[in-house]
Amino acid sequence: MKGKGETVTTGRRVLGAAQAAAALVVLARLARGRRRLPPLSPPAARTETAGPDRREAADPGAAGPGADPAAEAARDATPGSARWGGETQDGEGSGSEGRAISVVIPARNEEHRLGPCLRAVLADPAVIEVIVVDDESSDGTARLAAALGARVVPGRPLPDGWVGKQWALHQGLREARGEIVMTLDADTRPRPGLCAALAAALDDHDLVSAGPRFVCDGLAEQALHASFLATLVYRFGPIGPPVPPPPHRVMANGQCLAFRRAAMLRADGFARVRRHMTDDVALARALAADGWRVGFLDARDLLEVDMHESAAEVWREWGRSLPLGDVTHPAWQAADLAVVWLAAALPVLRLAAGRPTRLDLGLLAVRLLLTTALRPAYARPGAGVALSLLLDPATAVRLTQATLRPVRTWRDRAYPAMPVRDGGRPAPPARSGDR
Repeated sequence: MKGKGETVTTGRRVLGAAQAAAALVVLARLARGRRRLPPLSPPAARTETAGPDRREAADPGAAGPGADPAAEAARDATPGSARWGGETQDGEGSGSEGRAISVVIPARNEEHRLGPCLRAVLADPAVIEVIVVDDESSDGTARLAAALGARVVPGRPLPDGWVGKQWALHQGLREARGEIVMTLDADTRPRPGLCAALAAALDDHDLVSAGPRFVCDGLAEQALHASFLATLVYRFGPIGPPVPPPPHRVMANGQCLAFRRAAMLRADGFARVRRHMTDDVALARALAADGWRVGFLDARDLLEVDMHESAAEVWREWGRSLPLGDVTHPAWQAADLAVVWLAAALPVLRLAAGRPTRLDLGLLAVRLLLTTALRPAYARPGAGVALSLLLDPATAVRLTQATLRPVRTWRDRAYPAMPVRDGGRPAPPARSGDR
């Protein structure tokens, strides 16, 4: 029989081998950052812009006194109409110039956060219409949106089997009339050029998701947020991979998506992921599995997001979604957690105990380098980003907790834990001759 000392030695060797394997995985993923795609930037100046005239043309009610709104809407919806600014007869655009962009914003009780987002997109010359789907708000969300100039779509009651955001986006997509649809969360802060840059990116992709720059006020909030963000990089690599990952490892940011309206209508993508809490990743992975070219691109110079108001909210809200439990196979969840514990949390714990190994010190050096690389991801990077590695053990605990006890509540709604079934395979997007 093995003695206690021999058993401990064997256990240390096994743990050391597992940590070395996790370190190799992390290094391989981080190495992808050397060849990642460049950040999004506004396209070169166009000879034609959307401007107020195109936005008025997109509104059947703006045709003038005595006009028939139904007739106006029917004419505008006809592919090839002059009011569609350069579309071909099959409804696809001729290059990225002149494409009509509709912005859809799902909103439930967002009166205190919606204003900056709306003002930005309403002033964008590339946008022909801004649609706010009011998801049964009890505050002044709808009044604010209408007062600022958006078209407010009152959300219908939530059907059984749907999560609220997907239901709102499903309705907004059917109201939109632009060739390209861009969805934004109310807490986003778009900058000039974002919409045109996303439209141009659709020349190379079928679904584009934008990675923003984060606004985190306070030392604790920034430190915890940066620690959570580091776990995503350890698990999936940096944003903008040059080679698309396999569909089951695709990532996306549902705060900002862009796609061709006709293709998404054919796919019925939001209905397919109607039960998912992690709806953005579920949508991207489902469509990638069917041949869609999904791009997750760095847009930090064109988009900011103020997600949370405190460190406690980061812990509660972001921590619940980052395990990606309803879109990831349990084996991959276990492997991802192992990487976070072995490569991020364990070195910090051993350092605190005064017993780090050489591998621990090497992993801590890698984490420090990642900390430096993460600074541009924050609007006002401060000491919180630098201190974030000290919170990696706490972050690992939160991810483990959320994996073992997933939460299915959001915005005062509770959703039953039900088996997820495909809502039908989406059709691959049509390939137009201009690409």
